[in-house]
Amino acid sequence: MHKFDKIRPFYDTEVNQGLMSSINHPMMKALMNFTFPDLDDAVWKEQLSRTHSIRDFQCNFIYQSLQQVLKKTSEGLSTSGFEKLDKHTPYLFISNHRDIILDTSLLNACLFEHGLVMTASAIGDNLVKKSFLLKLSQMNRNFLVQRGLPAREMLESSKNLAQYIGQLLLRENRSIWIAQREGRTKNGNDATNPGVLKMLAMGSEETELMNYFKKLKIVPVSISYEYDPTDALKMPQILAEANKEIYVKEKNEDFVTLLSGIMGQKKRIHIHLGDVINEELDVIAEGHENTNKQIQALAQVIDKSILSSYKLWPTNYIAYDILYKTNQFTAFYTETEKELFKRRLELRIDENNPVALEGFLNMYANPVVNKLKYQDDL
Repeated sequence: MHKFDKIRPFYDTEVNQGLMSSINHPMMKALMNFTFPDLDDAVWKEQLSRTHSIRDFQCNFIYQSLQQVLKKTSEGLSTSGFEKLDKHTPYLFISNHRDIILDTSLLNACLFEHGLVMTASAIGDNLVKKSFLLKLSQMNRNFLVQRGLPAREMLESSKNLAQYIGQLLLRENRSIWIAQREGRTKNGNDATNPGVLKMLAMGSEETELMNYFKKLKIVPVSISYEYDPTDALKMPQILAEANKEIYVKEKNEDFVTLLSGIMGQKKRIHIHLGDVINEELDVIAEGHENTNKQIQALAQVIDKSILSSYKLWPTNYIAYDILYKTNQFTAFYTETEKELFKRRLELRIDENNPVALEGFLNMYANPVVNKLKYQDDL
């Protein structure tokens, strides 16, 4: 198990020490004052000092923090599909990716409320360079995806990661959350990177790869926010790519995005869990002998589930109608909603820049475009 030490979250025996070493950190104070605005610092410090497991920390503190985030920055979280899952079974949740922290945190809150197994969740090590954030992630059952390694080391790291995920799912009865691709979707086009599935396949010792994926019990997850609180922050990268430039992040960009995602306005949020991918794996195995083709086919199955069950909001329909200069979806939004969206557009981007305008609208319109591929009539 020592080979996982660089990437694993804390063991329960390490949680209290991690909390005690962070208890006087200004970011811990800010987090707790936000979560429990009416409590004296001495009270939450005493409660933290008596916390000795990840589950206790998640249920008594992180879950409460999320309730405050939802109260202050959203108009509520709705769900569908959770009732299909078994309370004692671990699943591999492969999710579209909108927000660095919230996607996985909200899923775990819903799993907790439904009495289901909560996840260990993948997070890029580039997002937790600050020591406090690294500890907080380890206490919240995040495991690290190592980024920016040389090719040979990256291969070894990917294999180690795959084995760790297999260990949690198949031996420790722990669900897993992983994004369908590296990084958040910038243009609203959710697509599974086959590279993620190839990494997962490295954990298999089976001769039939699709049998291994059966054992992992893949559940596609579709998460949608009515407003993306980081929409404007994605624009510099979109503009750079449009100009064929290499995009280089600002020094604290990930941290700024992290905070903006949590504290920015989102309006309504929906999480949908698709069916466990099972019979489709038999069809894939019979139809393709080549492993690469099997993985491509599985990526398409995951995409179909995520895109066809994506919850569309008025903002999506409005952006589609503006972008494609139609009135096709006017029945799905009001004039007031349209004016609010246009106002957001004016405040957040330079409308005279056609690349910026199209990039911003695509973020919201592409989920409609993608859903139309699977449903002729929305």
